[in-house]
Parts: sequence; structure tokens; C-alpha cells
Amino acid sequence: MTGFSKGIRKVEVALKWDPSPAGQPPTDLDIVAATFVSDDAYGTPAYLVHFDSRSPDGTILLNRDSTDGKGFGWDEIMTLELDRLHERYARVVVGVVIQQRSEHKTFVHVLAPAMRIREGYTVLAEDDFASVPGASAATIAEFVRDDSGEWAFRPGVHGFDEDPADFTRAMGRAHQP
Repeated sequence: MTGFSKGIRKVEVALKWDPSPAGQPPTDLDIVAATFVSDDAYGTPAYLVHFDSRSPDGTILLNRDSTDGKGFGWDEIMTLELDRLHERYARVVVGVVIQQRSEHKTFVHVLAPAMRIREGYTVLAEDDFASVPGASAATIAEFVRDDSGEWAFRPGVHGFDEDPADFTRAMGRAHQP
């Protein structure tokens, strides 16, 4: 069937890593989603969703949060109900940031990091951050609404060397068409 598509509707972003060795400070990775309105699709996020926030309308939710990677299976999980997002939102960028505590950490310092993005049972992307070993944060997905109102997925892991606050300001400006 040509021309009959519902686009991306509801996705799950999952993140996992192994705990730090005994005697070392815990490693804490966080999933962050930034929403952008059509009038400012590459500017300032309309709002952010992360470990201590949620979207105002409940369409983006962090279902599981870990501060040390000691969970079973996937340590952090975020659900994005793109089909329920208000039409004024044109873009959602999802990233991963390493919390910086006593020492500067990058993905090369994280034991067995992995991410997975799926819609239902269909895996859209998987990655181990090996392409961005010196980064302290990375964007991992971009969802863009087209003229018909359907959402499309743009995969790709792009590294940043920013602290968490600076990363949330920079993550949406990258990779403009």
C-alpha cells in the first residue's frame, strides 16, 4: 500500500550500563528529551523531560531511572507518545548525558553502555556509544513531524563534551538540515 502510513506513534528509549567497580563512585547516565515548536525547531527547547521532570501533557515520561546502573536489564526507560503530542511540536531530540560528579567521565569510562530505541517490538536503533568514546553526552535520536503531521525517525549518535545544563541547550541546535 503506497501512501498509507501512520508514521512513528509511540517509542520506547532504553539505556543500560554496568555499575562502577567496587570502591569507585557510581556512574549515572540519564535520558533527556527536548521538544521543539515549529516556530523554533532548532532553537530553545519548549520543555525538557529528564530524571526529575515530565512533559506537561504526560506524553513523554521517564518510566525507570537509575543512578548507578545496578538495575536488571535496562536501567532507564523513557516512553514518548509522539502521536499524542500537540501539533505545535515539530521536533523531539533524545539524548544521553553522563552526570559529572567528582571526576570528568566520558563514554569510554562507562562500563558496557548500550541504548535501544523501539516502536512496539520493532527495534529502530541500537548502539553502544563506541563511536563517541570521548563524549560526556550524546544525542541518540531525532523525531520530526512532516507536513502531513506524521512523525519520522532520524537515527544517529552524535557526541558532545558538555555538562548536563549546557548539553540541554546545545542538543537541539545540532544537525540542522
